[in-house]
Amino acid sequence: MPKRPVNPLRLLDLPRWADQEPSWTQADPALIEAATERALARPAGGWVVVCGSREIAPTFGRTVAGREIVVWRTASGELRAGPGACPHLGAALCDAPVVGENLVCRWHGLPLGRDWGTYPVHDDGVLAWVRLDALGEPPLDAPVLGPRPPAGGVPAVATVIGRCEPRDVLANRLDPWHGSWFHPYSFAQLRVLAAPRPGAAEPEDRFLVEVGFRVAGRLGVPVKAEFSCPDPRTVTMEIVDGEGTGSVVETHATPLGPGPDGAPRTAVIEAVVAYSDRPGFGHAAKVAAVLRPLMRTAAARLWRDDIAYAERRYTLRSR
Repeated sequence: MPKRPVNPLRLLDLPRWADQEPSWTQADPALIEAATERALARPAGGWVVVCGSREIAPTFGRTVAGREIVVWRTASGELRAGPGACPHLGAALCDAPVVGENLVCRWHGLPLGRDWGTYPVHDDGVLAWVRLDALGEPPLDAPVLGPRPPAGGVPAVATVIGRCEPRDVLANRLDPWHGSWFHPYSFAQLRVLAAPRPGAAEPEDRFLVEVGFRVAGRLGVPVKAEFSCPDPRTVTMEIVDGEGTGSVVETHATPLGPGPDGAPRTAVIEAVVAYSDRPGFGHAAKVAAVLRPLMRTAAARLWRDDIAYAERRYTLRSR
């Protein structure tokens, strides 16, 4: 087994943007659409990501599929979720205080506990999920989760909202060929080593990509990553070779409902879980509070571009 270099950074080949090898001949629209359709056909069981686990402090409100939802953590640490409007006179519960195990309405003090129309919930340690049976999907006891690194990873969650549908977010992620063209500040030397065949089934239904993550100037970290879809609203990128093997970037597309213009809105909730088996990574985990904002900023920068891609795709589809 070759010895791993002490320094993971490498000098990347950075041609001028216009001098890159065009990728449009490989980015077959039919292939991307077929991969998107296969992802959309996977079971979700009614589960949607509402927010990052750390965002519940102690309550968090969001509209999902046109329904107001509030999630909260009880005094004992249990995660709960329910309708975002008080059943008495409709007060918003997103900022209601938690008293013991109950959410207490600020208007008239109505305590709302486990016996009040709550939804099934799941906390995977990074994200908070809620099951909405009103979506009409055959229910599952728990969400379908993709790969995650071993314990000790550093998680961060960023959210961007776009004028599009979840399928447009998936299609963006299932087009890895755009990486170094559309995001030259983050990616270099991107090559798609394998793409799924038409009708591919698990475990072949995934993309394998070789790419250099830029750090500073020409310095970067070359890795190989796999893109796959565990459910119809999620794309997972897992580093499978190179520095940070086991790290994942999960892109979750949560439908919010129509915006003021009547067009759909989708929350892109991206969870990054950084991991390394290097002994020194333990020190990074100790300063996770410093790393998380940096990781969120990097994810949000990418999605400022990618949400424009998804929104453009929705605009073209809806004409």
